[in-house]
Amino acid sequence: MADPGGRRTRGRRRARYARYDGGPDPLAPPVDLAEALQHIGEDVMGGYSPERAMAEFLRRGPSTSSGGAGSRGLDELAREVARKRQEMLQRHSLDGTLNEVRELLDNAVLTERAQLARDVDLDDTDRAFREMQLEGLPASTAAAVSELAQYDWQSAEARADYEKIKDLLGRELLDQRFKGMKEAMEGATDADRAAINEMLADLNELLEKNRRGEDTPEDFAEFMDKHGDFFPENPRDIDELMDALAQRAAAAQRMMNSMTAEQRRELMELSAQAFGSPELMEGLNRLDGNLQALRPGEDWSGSEQFGGGEGLGLGDGTGVLQDLAELDALSEQLSQSYGGARMDDLDLDALARQLGDQAAVDARTLQELERALRDSGYLKRTSDGQLRLSPKAMRQLGKALLKDVATRISGRQGQRDLRHAGAAGERSGATREWAFGDTEPWDIPRTVLNAVRRRAADDDPSVVEEGRHGPSRNRLFELADIEVMETEARTQAAVALLVDTSFSMAMDGRWVPMKRTALALHQLVTSRFRGDRLQLIGFGRHAEVMEIEQLTALDAMWAKGTNLHHALLLANRHFRKHPNAQPVLLIVTDGEPTSHLEPDGEVYFSYPPHPLTIAYSVRELDNAGRLGAQVTFFRLGDDPGLARFIDSMAKRVDGKVVAPELDDLGAAVVGSYLGSRGGRGSGASAAEDFGGWFGNRGFWVG
Repeated sequence: MADPGGRRTRGRRRARYARYDGGPDPLAPPVDLAEALQHIGEDVMGGYSPERAMAEFLRRGPSTSSGGAGSRGLDELAREVARKRQEMLQRHSLDGTLNEVRELLDNAVLTERAQLARDVDLDDTDRAFREMQLEGLPASTAAAVSELAQYDWQSAEARADYEKIKDLLGRELLDQRFKGMKEAMEGATDADRAAINEMLADLNELLEKNRRGEDTPEDFAEFMDKHGDFFPENPRDIDELMDALAQRAAAAQRMMNSMTAEQRRELMELSAQAFGSPELMEGLNRLDGNLQALRPGEDWSGSEQFGGGEGLGLGDGTGVLQDLAELDALSEQLSQSYGGARMDDLDLDALARQLGDQAAVDARTLQELERALRDSGYLKRTSDGQLRLSPKAMRQLGKALLKDVATRISGRQGQRDLRHAGAAGERSGATREWAFGDTEPWDIPRTVLNAVRRRAADDDPSVVEEGRHGPSRNRLFELADIEVMETEARTQAAVALLVDTSFSMAMDGRWVPMKRTALALHQLVTSRFRGDRLQLIGFGRHAEVMEIEQLTALDAMWAKGTNLHHALLLANRHFRKHPNAQPVLLIVTDGEPTSHLEPDGEVYFSYPPHPLTIAYSVRELDNAGRLGAQVTFFRLGDDPGLARFIDSMAKRVDGKVVAPELDDLGAAVVGSYLGSRGGRGSGASAAEDFGGWFGNRGFWVG
């Protein structure tokens, strides 16, 4: 083999380049699960199920990505699909072939009249008769074409224009069923037309054998060997062949259904003149019947309302109807509203054809996000089949919320995240993984043991650690190996966070900020102050101890009642279980207590608050004070009566009152918790620092 320059190229390896089509783009930035989880967590805390929250995030789409601009969500892609569909209907009309036939007919008649006028050798009687024939042609294009079938044309040019009508109709009818035939059959000879008729006959025979269940793979292979040039899409089996043919034939039928009755009648009459022989129409009608029987699930009866001025031929119109059907399928896929819907249902190739490559890239990003969320362990399916946020997801959400709290407390981006240099005081015996900014001493035995275990795992090919990027046995230590020792600065505290879950919290938009606050504090205690004992208590008409997963997924409580008495009972029980720990009582509420527990355990509710309810609440608060609890009330709302009540309650136990804005609730609670640890070890300055922060933020502290 030689190249155009005559040089020998035998044996030389050639490189060919094409668009990558082997799955996700290997050079694409990774999907941002942190942003997805943050949005999903917000919606879950707002009352959505994780399944619905994930669906809502995919509808909105990520706002940012590692590469810069965000990807479009399902809703925006669906709007673009609907917009393109509307534009196609408003731009096109279906009379393109009729207009083209009419133009050829008018040209033929005009040319023939001119020839008759200048043909001096023509007998006057004959001329008059021919002119009368042309003058009396029916208004119907189909009827005029049919009447001129036996006309003896005097003008060769006029005869050629008339023959073009038959050729055009044949090519358009073929193009309706076999895309590209209009161009391929231009200038076709009688042999070409015979080959078409033979192909149609063989195709119908193959389909009819399939209907009877008598066809074999060899029949399909023989058909493709003989007629494969008519099918550039190169179907791999008879099912792919039938799918492609049925989709286009159904689109052709919908196009006919979309025409006016007059247009439909004209085309049906004209179709009989295709190629000057009825054999083609007979073969196509037989093909349509076979395809409708084999693929009844296609839309053979639909129609569209076109209102534009750009006429479409039969082939192009069928293509537009196919595009409309593809857009309809994409719209359904993007809606994700049917049972068992998954992002993998999206046809990326169809999306690229209709909206461009970037739309397919955006949809692939959404697919990868959904797959990553399901496979990452952030969502777990319970025994009843429902999705729930996993502990891993709760930790990740807590980290994000705690980072936001740290930013608000520090007042500037980049300050260390609520950590104290705990070098002062005796070591507590507890250790934890080193994190950036820590100044605590290393625990050498634990650090060395971690390194030895890691290197042993690297030597074992059956062990693959998540997040590793290649063998690390040649490195003596890695950051993940290092553990630091906690000091007595982290003296144990028994912390009770009481959060109001009454009707008014949900009504006034305080539900999600309350949950964010609880999650941020939970993350801080479980990750940075693991010696502390945190208990979350929600109180509405009654109170109950809640796990963080239960609280974050809690639906709005519409039952009226604020049972502070019951919540304080549970908090005091928690303090008594940890007699050697410093009690810390944090109460978030937006209303006065309106219910309490009776001695028999029944809930008593009264609004306005009953004096007995107030007395029971005050008694339990006094009990907390006697246990040495450091008390902080977080008052939400501007009700003067609530302010007076909370002020008086706080004064009884030498507590504090903080009235934060909703956005600052988490920072206020976390700051108060850290401040309550002041005076113990290295955290001595925490209360002073955070007290100053409260003053700088304009909070009222009592």
